[in-house]
Amino acid sequence: MPDTKCAENAAEDITAATAATPAATPAATDLVFDERGLLPVVVQEAATKDVLMLAWANAEAVDRTLTTGRATYWSRSRGQLWVKGETSGNTQRVVSVATDCDGDTLLYTVEQTGPACHTGTQTCFSGRELS
Repeated sequence: MPDTKCAENAAEDITAATAATPAATPAATDLVFDERGLLPVVVQEAATKDVLMLAWANAEAVDRTLTTGRATYWSRSRGQLWVKGETSGNTQRVVSVATDCDGDTLLYTVEQTGPACHTGTQTCFSGRELS
């Protein structure tokens, strides 16, 4: 039997809701963060639909992403916020932000400038197939 909760709430786009009612947006009230205050963010290229990377965000990173339109994440290794492309120039302009059916994962659809991966490849998954 399909999960009706997911079917009813699948990929709820929270970008429009942010502009209308900032205090009641899913970013402020409905997202489910883990015990570290983080949730995973899947990043997808808007034009090609390629999955570019997976990163982590805390509530502040999500709020900044929604406010600025620039993909902002939480660095687990450095313990600080980072804006994609701030040092490399390989920026991500956020087209939309969606949540999964459980509210514990986000999907950023972005317009990527330059490679997404720090290794210089277009995606963090290039040439990494398990066989």
